[in-house]
Amino acid sequence: MYTHEDLAKLQAQSLKMQSWIRQQTFSPESTKSLRRFSSWEVSELIFRINQSTFRGRLAAEPSLPGGEVEADGRQRWFSLDEINELRRRMKINRKSLMPPRPQGKRAFRAAVANFKGGAGKSTVALHLAHAAALDGYRVLVVDFDPQATLSHSMGLTDVAEDYTVWGIMARDLIRETDRMNSAITGAASGTALPQRKLPAAIRDLGLGELRHQDFIKTTAWSTIDIIPSCANAAFVEFASAQYRHLNPEWSFFAAVSRYLDGLADDDYDLILFDCPPAIGYQSMNAVFAADMLYIPSGPGYWEYDSTTSFIGQLAEALEDLAHGFDGTFPAGKIGLPKAFTDIRFLMTRYEPGNDLHRAMFQAFRKVFGDHVAEHPIEMTRAVEQSGRFLSSVYEIDYREMTRETWRRARASFDRAYDEFKDRVIAAWDQI
Repeated sequence: MYTHEDLAKLQAQSLKMQSWIRQQTFSPESTKSLRRFSSWEVSELIFRINQSTFRGRLAAEPSLPGGEVEADGRQRWFSLDEINELRRRMKINRKSLMPPRPQGKRAFRAAVANFKGGAGKSTVALHLAHAAALDGYRVLVVDFDPQATLSHSMGLTDVAEDYTVWGIMARDLIRETDRMNSAITGAASGTALPQRKLPAAIRDLGLGELRHQDFIKTTAWSTIDIIPSCANAAFVEFASAQYRHLNPEWSFFAAVSRYLDGLADDDYDLILFDCPPAIGYQSMNAVFAADMLYIPSGPGYWEYDSTTSFIGQLAEALEDLAHGFDGTFPAGKIGLPKAFTDIRFLMTRYEPGNDLHRAMFQAFRKVFGDHVAEHPIEMTRAVEQSGRFLSSVYEIDYREMTRETWRRARASFDRAYDEFKDRVIAAWDQI
């Protein structure tokens, strides 16, 4: 017979192996670092200008960042900060290299969600974040998934559960309960109403005093921050059920939205959510806070079937919230019924030469119409390798494989990102 103690021992054994794997994956110091990018990548893949034009500008303006030059002098390699400095200072044909962003708008929020495991949610979120950073945007990623794949891919390995989405939700419970009690105390009628009480076990955690920045961690990418997750945060579903019992009027699904409303509008340009493979307290927080819903799905029938179930159950859950909380809670900048600026389906692990994959892609388009992303994520050796080593294609040095293999994988994600970006820019004015 086995109990929780046996499970804890198995976890302890696994944690020892995790430490070794992380050292092999990232570096001997267990710290992930970001590589430099060649002048070829910077000019043709990032700035999308002719390489000779780029080199000419560097030669004509010595004050521009010059990167590190190889010993043979043939290639320059630039850091992300140098790339962004070049982007701010250079203009090509009098056109700025800065990415478009509407004035006076907060960061755009997109949730990558589907309760089918293995659909590629973390892979899509990781690549969209990295592509956006290379495009010049400031990005915040929020890892809602206790599996913490996105957090590990971003190089975060030792995360305390207090500083995850669970901590944000517990902090919100305390603050919302205090706000409700203050409203009761200050009622003009003077009628004595019962105060909502939270046990000391919750208040004594000190989460109510945490600042916004306490939850945000930096990454190896200087323009990407993260609110990470960890395995211990898995108990958030149980804890949230308890919290709702303690304060039934607490609008649990708006906790993260209220937290994000507390950020300055210009702190970030894009906020990406990686959702867990379930419809629960964390995923409901993500979809409620999101402006756009991005739904990845593999090319198999069972994945199509699961995606259909997902959107059906999500629709029912959002309808229940609209009827159960309508007009009874402060939603900040988002209200009920929940509305998205856009809903997109993105096919992943797609093989263009596979008849079944092509048929399923056409089936998706027939059913969901214009909601299906035109450019699926293709399965290539470079994509498989990126998943195995917890890195995006953008982080992999193209010299580690044939340039054509790497270029094909990057091109697939570039097309998916360009389409994502176009949808975001088109929808940004609606928020």
